[in-house]
Parts: sequence; structure tokens; C-alpha cells
Amino acid sequence: MTEQIPLGYKKTEIGIIPEDWEVKRLGEVGCIIGGGTPNTNKSEYWNGEINWFTPTEIGGKKYVLESKRKISYEGLKYSSAKLLPPGTILFTSRATIGEVAVLKKESATNQGFQSIIPKDKDNEFLYYLLLIYKNRFEKIANGSTFLEISPKSIKNFSIQIPPLSEQRAIARVLSDFDKLIESLDRLIEKKKLIKKGAMQVLLTGKKRLPGFKGEWMRKRLGEVFEIKRGASPRPINRYTTRNGINWIKISDVGNNEKYITKTEIKITNDGAEKSVFVHPNDLLLSNSMSYGRPYISRITGCIHDGWLLLKPKVKLDTEFMYYILRTNEIQKKFNLMAAGSGVNNLKIDSVSIVNVKIPPTPEEQGAIAKILSDMDAEIEALERKKEKYEMMKKGAMELLLTGKIRLKDHINEVLT
Repeated sequence: MTEQIPLGYKKTEIGIIPEDWEVKRLGEVGCIIGGGTPNTNKSEYWNGEINWFTPTEIGGKKYVLESKRKISYEGLKYSSAKLLPPGTILFTSRATIGEVAVLKKESATNQGFQSIIPKDKDNEFLYYLLLIYKNRFEKIANGSTFLEISPKSIKNFSIQIPPLSEQRAIARVLSDFDKLIESLDRLIEKKKLIKKGAMQVLLTGKKRLPGFKGEWMRKRLGEVFEIKRGASPRPINRYTTRNGINWIKISDVGNNEKYITKTEIKITNDGAEKSVFVHPNDLLLSNSMSYGRPYISRITGCIHDGWLLLKPKVKLDTEFMYYILRTNEIQKKFNLMAAGSGVNNLKIDSVSIVNVKIPPTPEEQGAIAKILSDMDAEIEALERKKEKYEMMKKGAMELLLTGKIRLKDHINEVLT
């Protein structure tokens, strides 16, 4: 069956691309420059003024400006390191393959790079294009000690190149996505710092909310909670089922999550009878692996023996106690008391004697928890928004950098 090629497109060695695009090898669109390492036994080669990047410093950011280590002009002269101009695309060719960044300042690299100095091409367009081909680069890497792409392989790597004006237009759109994502990152970090400050004053009683009086109480966790360890029916395979009771494991939640909402595994009624039941609004504390992390259950289920269940003996606001247990002060105490052979864990007796300071009424506890919960909700909304734009950027890259959608005709379609 003959492959249908859309009007205005052509078939090439790397696939179907627009008729006015070209297929070029990386060695044709830029000078490929390797790096080097000055003799580490010669102190005069180091701690100079020249940036010297290693692959571990590349990835996750578009631009790089300052390296962790620097070399001298003497070190540059007597090594295979080369001085690269601003605008060079740093490309990691060893160990971690295909990480890229745009150089903002004249610099050198070690031998883990095959950097690209573009020839009459938009360097930001090439940066984005190389990003989408990371998997292809990894497939052509080889080596027994560590993976590496040879300079020859990189020079012969084929890419699609639109006219320069279109390169610049595509790069502008993708750069706008990056700027938006970066602005959200800054806002999220700002909100996290505000929340951290609020926790420091509200969870210690240094600042009281209007309308609340009375001394805060210092209590041991064992005084306000009945603490019970989870239990695991064994062998667990005998008790798993498709439609059963939620079986809550540590791996069902991430370190920074607050609520337990679902489980990967269900167990039978017989298995549940050998475990420990929890209900919505129960407070749980991990006592192995990521020990000392509090969570609030939103589901009914049974807990693995890697959990501690904290059942209130007195009236307490669960959300407030969650935040108390998340404070640096309490987390440090858990870290110090964790002990075990192979896997650190928390013992009930140790957790029971941990002192916490709490407001005298559940109402004040709840009022504080609401402020912090609202801050969490705002941060989570911003993080979801950031994820949305990251997905939009990924989709735009796949369409624009391959020519599947031409920017000049479809810019509104891409951005909506």
C-alpha cells in the first residue's frame, strides 16, 4: 500500500517533513567541539576564571551561566578543553546522554560533551529540537564501562531544519512557554516560603489568631493518641483480591502528599481480620522506609506493618496534628530516634514520648489548620497549572519541531 504524503510535504530519510524544510546532519549545521580535563595534580590549572562544566550540571534548565568548578587559562592551554562562545549548545555525550543547555557565557567543558556551535542557525531552535531526540541519542550510544556517543555519530545525526525565519518563530513560541513555566515556579517557591513562615508562627503559638486565649499545652503523643502498629497478613499473596478491602502500603503515597486516597492492592476479608482497620480522617505515621511522615486517610482500609495508626484519646483536630507532625522540630526528633537493622523504623514507645505543643481547644487547632490547608490548596493549584503548561509545551514541541503543524498558519491552534 502506497504511503499517503500530505500536500506540501515530502518523504525523507527521517520521515515526512514540509517541502521547504531540509534534512541536515548536525555536523553541517554546527561545529562539533569536544571537551577536556586539565591535569588535576597541577593546582595552577584550577580555580581560575574560566567556567568548566561537567555533565551533572546540565539538564532541567535551558541556560547555564556559572559552573561549579573553574579552570585557569593555563589549564585551558595545556588540555584538550576548548573555549566555547556564548550561544553554544552544550550536549552531553557520555554517561548521561543527550542533555542540552544553551551557554550564556564563554566557557569550557570536560570530555563528557560534544558541544555544538551553530552555523547560521537559530541556537534556541536547535536546543529545543535536540531535546525531542533524547531517546534517539540514547539508542545510538554504546560502551562497556559507560554509554557514550562518538563525535562521528553526532556529526552524522540527521535532523530536520526549517527556514531560519520559521526556526526563530518556533523558538519564540517555545520560549514563551518556558517563561510562563519559570514564572509559575517562582510563584510556587514564594508561596511555599510564605507557608513555611506561617507554620513557624502559627504552630508554635508565637502568633495567636483573633478570638483565642488560654495557654497552649505541652503533651506527649502517647497522652493524646492511642498508637497502634499496622499488621500484614502473610503470605500477602494468599490474601490479595481484585475487589476487596483497601490494603494501604507506604508506596501508595508520595513523601509530599497529605491524603491517602487509593491503594494499588486489595485484600480479602480474611486478610483484613489479620491486619488493622483505618477509617477516613484517621492519622497515620510511616514507621519504615520514609519513616516519620504523617498522612490523613481519606478511605477505609487496612494498614501494612510499615504504618502507625494514631487514634485520638482526646478531642483533636486531625489536620492540625498533621501539620504539627510535619514541622522540622518533630521530623528531627523522628530522625534521631529511628533505629533498626537494615531499614530504619520508629517504635511505638519512642513515638509516644515525643512532646508536642498544642492549643487548648479543637476550634483553635482547626482555625490554624484551615489557614495552612488553604495555603496548600493554593500551591497545589499552581502546581497543577504548571503541569498543564508543561504538557502544552510538550505537545507544541512535538507538532512544531517536526513540521506537523506550521506555525505561520496555526499559531492560534497551538496556543489554545
